[in-house]
Amino acid sequence: MSFILPFTQLSKDHVSIAGGKGAQLGEMTQAGISVPPGFVVLTASFDEMLEENNLKNSIQEILKSVDPKNTETVNLASEQIRHIISKAHVPHNVEKEIHSAFDALDAMFVAVRSSATAEDASTASWAGELETYLNVERDGLIAAVKKCWSSLFTPRAIFYRFEKGMAHLDISVAVVVQKMVQSEVSGVAFTVHPVTKDPNQLVIEAGWGLGEAVVGGLITPDNYVVDKAEELILDVTVNSQDKMIAKDKTGQTHEVPVPPEKREKQKLDGKTIMKLAALFQRIEHHYGKPQDIEWAWEKGETFVVQTRPITTL
Repeated sequence: MSFILPFTQLSKDHVSIAGGKGAQLGEMTQAGISVPPGFVVLTASFDEMLEENNLKNSIQEILKSVDPKNTETVNLASEQIRHIISKAHVPHNVEKEIHSAFDALDAMFVAVRSSATAEDASTASWAGELETYLNVERDGLIAAVKKCWSSLFTPRAIFYRFEKGMAHLDISVAVVVQKMVQSEVSGVAFTVHPVTKDPNQLVIEAGWGLGEAVVGGLITPDNYVVDKAEELILDVTVNSQDKMIAKDKTGQTHEVPVPPEKREKQKLDGKTIMKLAALFQRIEHHYGKPQDIEWAWEKGETFVVQTRPITTL
């Protein structure tokens, strides 16, 4: 049984083994969209770890003590479950496959992201419920994978299960390991205007540095509105940015000041905005429905790091 699959062998039909995020990255790779190379630590690895450490019953028992109306019970359950997973032993065959897949990537740093099997379904989006670790090196890889596994049980994720009536479902988690893009500019895009719901308008948000600053709401990004049919930029809002997230020489990710000459500057020029808009429409066309896309721009090349259906329309 395989515990790992590269993006090149995954598609959108593999949500049950690769989670929503992993399946979409495989799908885009197959469609020839520029995705940083990587692999998925499949749900079988998580299940094997639970099995070998005999944790399934313990976790179920702890979840039974949760009263979603009482945040203390949610927090306590999260703490207990995450603790037992952090102490769990990763099966030798799983660890071996993870390390050889990492070596085959030939990357010094990777992004490690949780990918839940119930994620990005059209009715339930786990986006933001699970965790991501950036600039992870080989030595820290197994620890980051375990943290991603246990993030299936953060207080928010536990509460979300109860809220969506999924408390008793067997939800599993895969982990995406992807070559790290040290983006100069990054952000999100919506292929339908998220506020006005106009299907002919595409919105791009952009900030300096790594995308976590935009996704996590640390900064107010630039906002560009594009008319898809006319191929025109309808509106440009430039916001000043004095801090960004970037990697230091040791590979640690920090919040750092934006150089003064860049603070008031527009992040993307008109030509790049239109180039990105064309790429994002191609992704929307591929999936046949409006998409919420995370992207990164490094050395003149655009990478798509995630796409999911817009669930709020």
